[in-house]
Amino acid sequence: MIINVLQKQLKISAINSHNRKIHNCIFAQNLLTMSKQVRVRFAPSPTGPLHIGGVRTALFNYLFAKKHNGVFYLRIEDTDQNRYVEGAEQYIIDALNWCGIPFDEGVGKEGKFGPYRQSERKDTYKQYAQQLIDSGWAYYAFDTADSLSAARKEEEAKGNTFIYNHSNRDTLDNSLKMTSEEVQQRIDNGDAYVIRFKMPVGETVHLTDMVRGDVKFETSLLDDKVLFKSDGMPTYHLANIVDDHLMETSHVIRGEEWLPSLPLHVLLYKALEWESPEFAHLPLILKPVGNGKLSKRDGDKFGFPVFPLEWNAPDGSKSMGYREEGYLPETVINYLALLGWNPGNDLEIFNLEELIQLFDIDKVQKGGAKFDPDKIKNINKHYIQETDDAVLAEQFMPVLASKGITESIEKVTKIVGIVKERAIFPNELWDLSSYFFESPTSYDEKAAAKQWKANTNEILTELVTVLEATDDFSSANTEVVAKAWMQEKELGMGKVMPSLRLSLVGAMKGSHVFDIMELIGKEETIGRIKNAVAKL
Repeated sequence: MIINVLQKQLKISAINSHNRKIHNCIFAQNLLTMSKQVRVRFAPSPTGPLHIGGVRTALFNYLFAKKHNGVFYLRIEDTDQNRYVEGAEQYIIDALNWCGIPFDEGVGKEGKFGPYRQSERKDTYKQYAQQLIDSGWAYYAFDTADSLSAARKEEEAKGNTFIYNHSNRDTLDNSLKMTSEEVQQRIDNGDAYVIRFKMPVGETVHLTDMVRGDVKFETSLLDDKVLFKSDGMPTYHLANIVDDHLMETSHVIRGEEWLPSLPLHVLLYKALEWESPEFAHLPLILKPVGNGKLSKRDGDKFGFPVFPLEWNAPDGSKSMGYREEGYLPETVINYLALLGWNPGNDLEIFNLEELIQLFDIDKVQKGGAKFDPDKIKNINKHYIQETDDAVLAEQFMPVLASKGITESIEKVTKIVGIVKERAIFPNELWDLSSYFFESPTSYDEKAAAKQWKANTNEILTELVTVLEATDDFSSANTEVVAKAWMQEKELGMGKVMPSLRLSLVGAMKGSHVFDIMELIGKEETIGRIKNAVAKL
């Protein structure tokens, strides 16, 4: 089908104007691009817990892959061993799985492009660093930390910012002014070195970003980034490009903090004579106040997590996670999808399948997205209400067991179904339902002073007699019986219902009174009323 379309377009281009030819060539190129398999990656560094900004990046990659029947793979970029944190890699994997966006290939799911840890691929990168040197795109730099510090201070004394590039590279300690024999001698002597990219002078890197549109960079303003270190490890820039090429990455979807690195990456593809993938740089997730990137400090300040799972750091400190705070994975995914993306309508509740169908990278916004802690709570409340009562009841059973309460799953399921509409988090179910399982041992003093009148004991004692004679203790029937009795005795609702609720619950809260009576049963209901009469 694609070939037929291309043939038709080429025939048209042969007979039309020059502009028409260009249009058809672009059209043909786009069709060829779409004919390739979409392969996208999430490539975090295991330097600590995965920030929800990273989860959002993973989510958008996942949605893009699934929308285009592609592959979403995980690559661990651990070239900086000094910043490696024990447990961070497994945390990343666990977080993706909990969120419901598992990777198709990666650590533990080895495919034909593995290994997927860069530390296990380090022998791969040296040859490409050497290729860049041989082609004149890179050079050895032997500058010591002290010499660079001195050069930096000298420039700062002049009111300038030190940048290692075309403006000074010829005056620094690098191979650009050495013979090949001199360079080899320095290496053989064990002199520490790095390999730097030789940034072109006076060029403009111009390309189209899938989110940002047309972007351009002036190479004369950029520095000669380090690509490879003498310890045998590449920097992010080289490893990232090599792996994206070798793993056949079709689209690079990442955070906007990587936008300044884009010209270097594009030029590296050019230098290595490889086809560049398409790029999309996602907007930042901003603080609730809207200024600056969301950080852990903001979460601590406003009392919400910024990590998907609780993080137990090697030093013993803990950071709260969405899972442990009672958020559902559906909530986290739904809300993160709305941070920087809009489906083009006013709807805000989407399950994962709906997100896959609706997701369009063209609808990702350029500007940062402000994080709203209240909004994600409202979404969680929605999903709590949508969750099957039996599922919530199963989650609630261990809470009851920890309090020494034994109840049937059937009864707990009914109770959960009654109270869950008020819950934002599953861990609120106990506070919302405790009166179903425990008799009140005290009574709200203000409520008692207001609702317990001189004749309340007499009224409730008579109600007990009525209830004792009632065999059908269903909510519907006890409501009919009680209201018939109140009508017969010419008692208004205000004379009976508030004091009845106080007797059953201990406070002026809770579900429908007759639902409570049905679920705690006849004997417990009568016992609670008698106890309140005796105490109040």
